[in-house]
Amino acid sequence: MEKYAIHIESLTKRYDEVLALDQVSLHVEEGELFGLIGPDGAGKTTLIKILVTLIGADDGKASILGMDTRQAKKSIREIVGYMPGRFSLYPDLSVEENLSFFARAFDTTITENYSLIESIYDQLKPFKDRKAGALSGGMKQKLALCCALIHRPKILLLDEPTTGVDAVSRKEFWQMLREIKSQGITILVSTPYMDEANLCDRIAFLQGGKILSIDSPKNITDQFPWQLFAIKSQQKYALIEWLRAWEKVSYCYAFGEYLHVAFEDNTIQAKALNNYLGTGSISASEITVISPTIEDTFIYLMEHGTRC
Repeated sequence: MEKYAIHIESLTKRYDEVLALDQVSLHVEEGELFGLIGPDGAGKTTLIKILVTLIGADDGKASILGMDTRQAKKSIREIVGYMPGRFSLYPDLSVEENLSFFARAFDTTITENYSLIESIYDQLKPFKDRKAGALSGGMKQKLALCCALIHRPKILLLDEPTTGVDAVSRKEFWQMLREIKSQGITILVSTPYMDEANLCDRIAFLQGGKILSIDSPKNITDQFPWQLFAIKSQQKYALIEWLRAWEKVSYCYAFGEYLHVAFEDNTIQAKALNNYLGTGSISASEITVISPTIEDTFIYLMEHGTRC
């Protein structure tokens, strides 16, 4: 079997009556930035916790660089960096004390691997004596990332690292991930934000413990089978109701100030669509053919089944 950075085969995990993971299979190549995309409750955190050996699976196999997560826990923890979804550092310790603690825990020093975290930690230096609990959300995020990287792991596992931070911090964080990837570190990151999927090399859509699709973001969006229209109208709610009542409509969802609409019959054009709106006394200020987004494809796959 080819040696992947991460290899998962038919992984299953149940919590009482809840099936958190249902026969999940995927692999991550060495040096890849791989995204687990899905809403809360999709199974992302459970999958990552199995990979970092915090919990065990009920069935199936998972390995890190060829090492079984059930049999090589100590060795795996030495080569993996983990950033959990909730801030898990010591709030009463300073920034510098937290980083020193994690360095000692991995039998290393801040100096030894400083080159890896330098660009990130430089932003924290002015606050190095501040208690971690008093940092802003974006700074907590940077400190947690530094602590996960201080032992220079081969694989970095991040569980919803940008949840709860502002848009600027989210953008900065993904820039940091690209820099880390350039140093040869494999990254698996989970996120509920569909727009972040486009920043990954490949993604897996996860919903209800099942994989809906795995591919590059472009190939994922290419799976959307119909011509897609974006419609803008001052009568937005009436527009939604009227279009969803039309038997020809196969897809109809609101995206901000626009409505995305598609038909299985790809011969339907904007003129026919506009004529139908007229029968409901609805006027559209804009009807445009657009390319499907990641979110469009995710919704389609949830409704119509997997196309892995």
